[in-house]
Amino acid sequence: MTLRYVATRLGMLLVTVFASSLAIHGAMFLTPGDPATLLVGGSRNPDPAVLAQIHREYHLDDPFLQGYWHWLSDCLHGDFGRSLVYRDSVADLIGARAGDTLALVGYASVLVLAAGIAVGTVSALRGGRTETLATGLTAGAMAVPTFVLAVLLIWLFAVRLPWFPVYGSGEGLAGTLSHLTLPAVALAMTWIGYVAQVTRTAVRAELRGEHVETARSRGVPEWTVIRRHVLHNASGPVFAVSGVAVAGLIATAAVAEQAFGTGGLGALMIEAASKQDMAVVQAVSLIFVVVFVVLNTAVDLVSAALDPRAAQKGAR
Repeated sequence: MTLRYVATRLGMLLVTVFASSLAIHGAMFLTPGDPATLLVGGSRNPDPAVLAQIHREYHLDDPFLQGYWHWLSDCLHGDFGRSLVYRDSVADLIGARAGDTLALVGYASVLVLAAGIAVGTVSALRGGRTETLATGLTAGAMAVPTFVLAVLLIWLFAVRLPWFPVYGSGEGLAGTLSHLTLPAVALAMTWIGYVAQVTRTAVRAELRGEHVETARSRGVPEWTVIRRHVLHNASGPVFAVSGVAVAGLIATAAVAEQAFGTGGLGALMIEAASKQDMAVVQAVSLIFVVVFVVLNTAVDLVSAALDPRAAQKGAR
């Protein structure tokens, strides 16, 4: 992996974050309605003087570029502004909700990596009916949207079989695992299928490689061949798709949080958007974008370190 490749990836990261933050602020700038009316109870005839004061305090009348620079510079100093709805610091609101989202995404990530890699590897090594069955199941898992699976899981495991709670994030380790199991499964299922498919393809491709046939012809034990020549060489694409899956979980966590009422950052953003609380929507959206882009960049760099050919292609 060359220094040029690393510099290129980091430069793309900065450009993506800057462009995304500009798009987020632009979307909020063009949102119809006046958020200031939230602070006066949504009155049809609010006092113009009160509205003018709110506009000055929250910089609602600033021109686009001026408002964007004011918002971005404050964000870089850790100040995301104040919520119009919750009447609290946006940073405090995010801090109170971030733990629930991290727990949900962490739980779902474990399910994706463990189940996806295991199913993909076993199906490729065994082949035959096992591979056919695994391919069909993973394709089906990829086809079911998260919100549809959430409804099915709630109906089956909370209504018909009351095994799991479906609201809140719980307290303590046992309570958290119990409350987050269904949303984690709903969030992870699509990515389990995706990781399993890529893992199966990568392992199957390595099994057909000449180096594997050569090792077997020399009498190398089968498990050693699989471990050193198959799984090791397939680790690059498997790691890459696993990183994309975890980043995807962060991007889609809001769907599961809203469906199961876990109260994370995604649910906070949806609630704030419905009430035109622009400061909260901008801050949470920016955090999601930054985490997503940083995680993808880190995956690209590690993948390039595992497979120098990827870095050579990216540097051209």
